[in-house]
Amino acid sequence: MIHYWRAMTGIIGRELSRFVTQRERFISALVRPLIWLFVFAAGFRAALGLAITPPYETYILYEVYITPGLIGMIQLFNGMQSSLSMVYDREMGSMRILLVSPLPRWFLLVSKLLAGTGVSILQAYIFLAIAWSYDIRAPLEGYLWVIFPLVLSGLMLGALGLLLSSFIKQLENFAGVMNFVIFPLFFMSTALYPLWKMKESSDFLYLLAQYNPFSQAVELIRFALYGQFNSFAFFYTAVAFLIFMTAAIVGYNPSKGMMTRKG
Repeated sequence: MIHYWRAMTGIIGRELSRFVTQRERFISALVRPLIWLFVFAAGFRAALGLAITPPYETYILYEVYITPGLIGMIQLFNGMQSSLSMVYDREMGSMRILLVSPLPRWFLLVSKLLAGTGVSILQAYIFLAIAWSYDIRAPLEGYLWVIFPLVLSGLMLGALGLLLSSFIKQLENFAGVMNFVIFPLFFMSTALYPLWKMKESSDFLYLLAQYNPFSQAVELIRFALYGQFNSFAFFYTAVAFLIFMTAAIVGYNPSKGMMTRKG
């Protein structure tokens, strides 16, 4: 048991150390959503209008609406960046040694996932603190309620990143795969536009956004910020996490997954 504990604390500690020491990673994780919040939101607010349907207040700024979506963006990019480091570590870093250790690979992957999720939650709360200072606020109790959805959404998006990393043979190929996955997930979701607004323009886009796992993660966060529980979003996100995590574990299994093809 002590070996499991040492491995987990080592992986989590290394990820947190990266977060603290790599200031560029921290700044880039915040600059991206802050640009959307303070620059692009002005134009979108004018286009969409101020009225937002329940469970939100009838007249609120568009910035308040997209804040949960931008939190999801932080977790999405963090999940992909964490998986990028996984590709590097698997080829020439610490994970290369750990993956051939007697410890089960599923345990190592779960430890890596927990570390990445913890970092994404820290980034999310720092973003919320910056938004609070600009009067973009949710009810106080929402900041406590949202921690549980942040854990689940972070696990789901991190598991998706781990699954993708099991298919990547070279570090250079990961950037293209990230863009191929991130942009469709983000723009075909409810992060920036309400579902009812999408349905007005395209039924097909509405269906894609409705069943997009990232959409449901965003809705879970959005409802929690306002002290409400979205049961459909919770179960959808939980099932997506189980599917992605199971596929990632199989992908990293040298006897069954993609690791076999890589030698």
